[in-house]
Amino acid sequence: MTGRTVVGGLLAAGLALGAGAWWLRGDGAGSVTIDSIGDRVQTVPRGRWPVFAAKPEVAELYRFVATEGDWAASVPCTCGCADLGHTSNRSCYIKAETAERVTFTSHAAT
Repeated sequence: MTGRTVVGGLLAAGLALGAGAWWLRGDGAGSVTIDSIGDRVQTVPRGRWPVFAAKPEVAELYRFVATEGDWAASVPCTCGCADLGHTSNRSCYIKAETAERVTFTSHAAT
């Protein structure tokens, strides 16, 4: 075995281990699940957006409600989702939140 082969093998192994560690670490986002009313939900670190807000205009709405949307908590939703337990327009975007994480619902995206 030549020195070049050994260095190449070590480099490849190091890259594979680094990629595996990065993949296992993940981005902190939970998987997308379906809630009791049929909406997709995903819990992500605050400042991140759910996968169902991938389109730029949809992501902007979710960002706005999550960061500036206290007003939405006082606005009743007009789509009839109060029958599903939503208490305001904000409920169409955010199902639950803590200081570190937000559980978004796809209700507003659909």
